[in-house]
Amino acid sequence: MDWSLQRDIFIAFFRSGMLGYGGGPSTIPLVHKEVVERYKWMTDDEFADVLALGNTLPGPINTKMAGYIGYRIGGWSGLVNGVLATILPTVVLLIGLIGLLSQFRESRVVLGMTQAVTPVVGVMLLTLTYSFFKQSKKGLGWTGTLVIGIVSLVLYEWVGVHPAVIIAGLLIYALVSRSDKSKTNRKEKQKQTV
Repeated sequence: MDWSLQRDIFIAFFRSGMLGYGGGPSTIPLVHKEVVERYKWMTDDEFADVLALGNTLPGPINTKMAGYIGYRIGGWSGLVNGVLATILPTVVLLIGLIGLLSQFRESRVVLGMTQAVTPVVGVMLLTLTYSFFKQSKKGLGWTGTLVIGIVSLVLYEWVGVHPAVIIAGLLIYALVSRSDKSKTNRKEKQKQTV
């Protein structure tokens, strides 16, 4: 077992879990920073694929990502290490702060802290969203990216379709359309050889 790799897995997911105020989605930009930018375990495209796949499965996204990424780079011990590092900050903070915060939840200081952190989380999510749009543009172009983005927004916000259903539908569409393109390309190659 590579102990330095296991240490890095633990640090990466512990750090993102500890600093990810707001839970699940707010930790994704932090995980991205650790996995793609700092340790370079994945590319942006690979990270986007893992995130899309993780969103189709039930459960918290940050533990699914920690488990998958940990397994991919560190095997079974990396999976366990990544998941433990992700949930440990929550457990420690929950036990340590629940009593304190419940006593002072009406305090202006506590309310101010919560309100001050919210815009930062929003900016982090917007930055990650922009990064995903740039990645999507490479494969779909701006028109395809905007159409899928707008349709997804309408389905999610106004129709009330669960995000996992939208993502699963897009994955199925991508598989079917790629399969059709592969068949068309094979037929064209066969015609050219005849």
